[in-house]
Amino acid sequence: MSRFLATALMMSLAAAAHAQRASALADPTRPPDIRPDAAVAEPEGPRLQSVLISPTRRAAVISGVNVALGARFGVSTVESINEGAVVLKYADRRETLYLIPGMGKRERRVGAAAPPGSVALEKGNPR
Repeated sequence: MSRFLATALMMSLAAAAHAQRASALADPTRPPDIRPDAAVAEPEGPRLQSVLISPTRRAAVISGVNVALGARFGVSTVESINEGAVVLKYADRRETLYLIPGMGKRERRVGAAAPPGSVALEKGNPR
């Protein structure tokens, strides 16, 4: 009986290996394969890809090049590095590269203060 089970198990494993080679299974948790279209243009100029901040040094990866604080990047100098941005200093201007494009600081407008004695309720927090 055990020989029969061992033979059946071996045949099952061989069939499974053959089926896997014949057709690859799609992983349902894998993100979709998104390729950039020709219509979507990459931003021109340097692009900030990564930032490394430690107690002893600050560095960034700009367009695939690892640069340290104060180092030269092309014709510019890395003036500052923080968690989300790098400032490049050129001879005539400064350019800020953001880790997440469009995430520059914006002025926050605060609405009018609530009248005295009123209770402001947060959304989803009924009292």
